Amino acid sequence: MTAPVFVVDHLPDAPEFVLDGPEGRHAVSVKRLRTGEEVVLTDGRGRWAQGVVRAAEGKDRLVVGDLAQVHEEPRPALRITVVQALPKGDRGEVAVETMTETGVDAVVPWQAARCITQWKGDRGLKSLAKWRATAREAGKQSRRVLFPDVADLATTKQVAGLLAAADFAAVLHEDRDYPSEPLATVALPDEGEIVLVVGPEGGVSPDELAAFAAAGARTCRLGPTVLRTSTAGTAATALLLGRTGRWS
Repeated sequence: MTAPVFVVDHLPDAPEFVLDGPEGRHAVSVKRLRTGEEVVLTDGRGRWAQGVVRAAEGKDRLVVGDLAQVHEEPRPALRITVVQALPKGDRGEVAVETMTETGVDAVVPWQAARCITQWKGDRGLKSLAKWRATAREAGKQSRRVLFPDVADLATTKQVAGLLAAADFAAVLHEDRDYPSEPLATVALPDEGEIVLVVGPEGGVSPDELAAFAAAGARTCRLGPTVLRTSTAGTAATALLLGRTGRWS
């Protein structure tokens, strides 16, 4: 899919549709789409339709015609969720952006014990909104029609619950004194839910490792190098997408 993607609340049931508001402004004033170019309209939840630009009006109205039937993106047989500990600064948005572009299915922000960043009150709500907006924009940029879910902030207890319910669960952890197995060769299920935990820059604490192990999570490493928390989830997602055939 190479046509630019724009998000609408509902897929139109008519052969013509007017894209306006922020999405229309982006199409007309930023992308500078012209008559005859193809576009994709999606609700971001897997439903999409392809059409052709009929006219660009003013600065924020794009008339899309020849809308074909509405398609439904099939859900992957094996979904990948990354539990992402809160990084410092804007590294959280970077992590969400690159994981979305790579193909992650869901992201769960996690308030780990060693996180310097704290999501509390209005600041926490604003930060969560930024993560969700980042996933939406990265989904459009990467031509996805099924955007990843970004969950509410999770506690360690809630993360343990996710791990216990998963078909495969792993904590990405690199420590010479702690046994781990390579994610590149560990046995994976053919379908179901994969949940990966990415710790903060200070690492996953011993108590958290114990809680996650009790929930059935394995301890895995990516390779010989140590990645930042903002890049580990992307690297792990890419590895699993290749291993499971979703990148074939």
